[in-house]
Amino acid sequence: MIPRARCPRREFGDLTADTMNAAWRDVEPLFLADAVTGAAPKQGTQVRIAWDSREWRILFHAADTDAWATLTQRDAPLYEEETVEVFFDPVGDLESYFEIEVNPLGAVLDIVLRKSRSGYKADRAWDCAGLRTRVEKDATSWTTELAIPFASVTDRTPQPGAIWRVNFCRIDLPSRDGSIARELTAWSPPGRANFHTQERFGVIEFAE
Repeated sequence: MIPRARCPRREFGDLTADTMNAAWRDVEPLFLADAVTGAAPKQGTQVRIAWDSREWRILFHAADTDAWATLTQRDAPLYEEETVEVFFDPVGDLESYFEIEVNPLGAVLDIVLRKSRSGYKADRAWDCAGLRTRVEKDATSWTTELAIPFASVTDRTPQPGAIWRVNFCRIDLPSRDGSIARELTAWSPPGRANFHTQERFGVIEFAE
């Protein structure tokens, strides 16, 4: 079954990457599950979503006793290490979709994928104009907040009742030497070790 979630409207200030921030406090979390089996992961992840008149806001809170990464450049292959990811199609026809990743060092990878005769073609030259991110870490978790300007991904600001196709995902590498297998988790598990399974994207509805 494809999951559905409500995306409430909130008034936000600066990015805090803080689950206790007043704007996030009463937003119900979404939970990620194993991408293949749907089972509970070893290190869980909660995702909260909301919006205001200008931006879509996303808050990832990932349990992690060793949140690490080495890549710091924009558009580096963050998926080779630890990262959180959002995939979204504002139109909903799955002819194209956006992908934005953030790693524990705050590095960003943003891509737009468009359907072609051979599948999907990734445009790595695309940058999400005005994207803002913040990462905070402690001994047991890392938290990432994203602010995605609507003007950078759609020609119209969503109104209450608007529907987007979306998935939220995470790559967790418990051991830096690769001795423990990576853990792939998703809000809408694709049933395979590949997040690029657009027919499995969930549904969010923008609400007041």
